[in-house]
Amino acid sequence: MATLQSTAPPDTGRPASRPIVRRKRTVAQRLRHDWPLLLLALPVVAHLAVFHYWPTAWNIIAFMDYSPYRPFWENPFVGFAWFGRLFDDPYFTPALLNTLKFSALNLLCMFPLSIVLALVMNSIISIRARSAFQSIVYLPHFFSWVLVVTVFVQVLGADGLVSNWIMDGGGERLNFTSNPETFTLLVWMQWAWKDAGWGMIIFLAALSSINPSLYEAAASDGANRWRRMWHITLPGIRPVIILLLILQIGGILSVGFEQYQLQRQSVGYQATEVLDTYVYYQSIVGSQGESFGTAAGLFKGVIGLALILVSNHIAHRLGEQGIYQKS
Repeated sequence: MATLQSTAPPDTGRPASRPIVRRKRTVAQRLRHDWPLLLLALPVVAHLAVFHYWPTAWNIIAFMDYSPYRPFWENPFVGFAWFGRLFDDPYFTPALLNTLKFSALNLLCMFPLSIVLALVMNSIISIRARSAFQSIVYLPHFFSWVLVVTVFVQVLGADGLVSNWIMDGGGERLNFTSNPETFTLLVWMQWAWKDAGWGMIIFLAALSSINPSLYEAAASDGANRWRRMWHITLPGIRPVIILLLILQIGGILSVGFEQYQLQRQSVGYQATEVLDTYVYYQSIVGSQGESFGTAAGLFKGVIGLALILVSNHIAHRLGEQGIYQKS
């Protein structure tokens, strides 16, 4: 009859090992250990404090009859009076509608264009061709809006290159950069030339994180290029697409200032007036005052925050991470 053997570990005479308990470091110990990283982050923190958090505290003047020529504590509170004046202003609604129009154009046309450029760039095999394509598309991002508008005027303006070619062929002078009816198309062309490459770089970084073995496995199963893109590439960059889309929706009332200000005189304020130029001309150039401009800026911030919260909640409902996780 076979004897049963015990499976218990042999007694070596030494005490059993205890789990390692990590002691929580104090604040002073963490500062001594992490001071190089904190020193590197100090310029960013200072920039945020001076140019973002400190100006944000001054949003309180939107509820005051503020004047810089008297002490701050002597400015009386007026509640939501400036907001009522803002919404009753006849120039506010056209500026808001123009802003929403340009933001929708940017969201529906520019955002997919950056994704398409990233997919095209990712499909180029030649290293030299990839470098040339990336440089050509990405370089205009570093140009100022003054230079971008000047280039378009020199090419598509009434006395530009294309207009001279048309006139040499017996046609009429081109009226594109000063026509209010074509200004929306002009804005889109300027965006596409200047900023599409920047979005392409972000999506290329997301594409580089996809495991290449997934493409090899799909190709061995007979999937062509389009099916690999649809089932591997796009799902792989979907979190980045959702993240950037939420941020884009949050800034839907901020379309910039320089691009429209530079073309205001040639096109007309009816076509170029957006909220940023409206605030400038009403509160700084005009006589509405600082409280009026602050009320308009606070209105933009509140709407942007609400849109971010709503779109992030929708992203969570769809199973995406969004810009922050639920607690």
